[in-house]
Amino acid sequence: MATAGERIGTVEAAVNFVIDTGEPIVTIPSQPGGEGSQNIGRYETRTVSVRDGRPIAGALSLDREGFALVRHDTKVADFYDEAQIETVYNPEIEALIRRETGAKDVVVFDHTLRAGDDGIRREKLVREPVQRAHNDYTVRSGPKRVIDWFGEEDAKPLLDRRFAIFNIWRSTVGSVEAFPLAICDARSCVQSDFVISERRAKERVGETYRLAYSPAQRWFYFPHMKRDEAMLIKSYESAEDGRARFTPHTAIADPTTPPGAPPRQSIETRVFAFF
Repeated sequence: MATAGERIGTVEAAVNFVIDTGEPIVTIPSQPGGEGSQNIGRYETRTVSVRDGRPIAGALSLDREGFALVRHDTKVADFYDEAQIETVYNPEIEALIRRETGAKDVVVFDHTLRAGDDGIRREKLVREPVQRAHNDYTVRSGPKRVIDWFGEEDAKPLLDRRFAIFNIWRSTVGSVEAFPLAICDARSCVQSDFVISERRAKERVGETYRLAYSPAQRWFYFPHMKRDEAMLIKSYESAEDGRARFTPHTAIADPTTPPGAPPRQSIETRVFAFF
């Protein structure tokens, strides 16, 4: 039974889950500023309780729950300026992950800008929030991404080390009032909840997980995330020693969002962390 403290700040939100029929699941991601993503396969919408994670933020662990919220200032003035992302933000993120995880080597390899408004997406050439429960990498595609990025020869010694892939998610403009990111406690998922989805992007074909519903899953979010906060998400872990390995997440329509709230604008940066 939930305590009074656990009930405070809980919202009921719709989450889209995959239904594992044994048939292939395919995701065709959207293009910046273009049409939305396409999803081949069966899905269902479930209403889940999503708890405010702020009261427990200080106790969260990337190796246990698989996610954390940290204060993180940035000197980036404009997140739509690619030069600032490359020269200012990426080094800031690499330093952040070294500090928070103790990783010896950290490399930024990707980022995605998103907006919850059609006009902003067309103007800024960015993508829409993803409203399906998913994890960015699978048992196979995590190591494959290392090989794709570094090349087969250079990747060999790196893959001999423990490594993880982290997503770093933040608001780029103001606070997040609409379509916040909800995240599932990694301890509340079992491997059978994860269903492989082929990801058919223009630049390459990869593999992600879509999440099947289980009543055991525990969902959280951090209301009104501001520009000086960052959510860290572990989306792949090579160690099989009980640490969190995959941390599903999705954008949700927060029922407490006031009418006329400004659209969400966010960035997610992906990094390799080698230990």
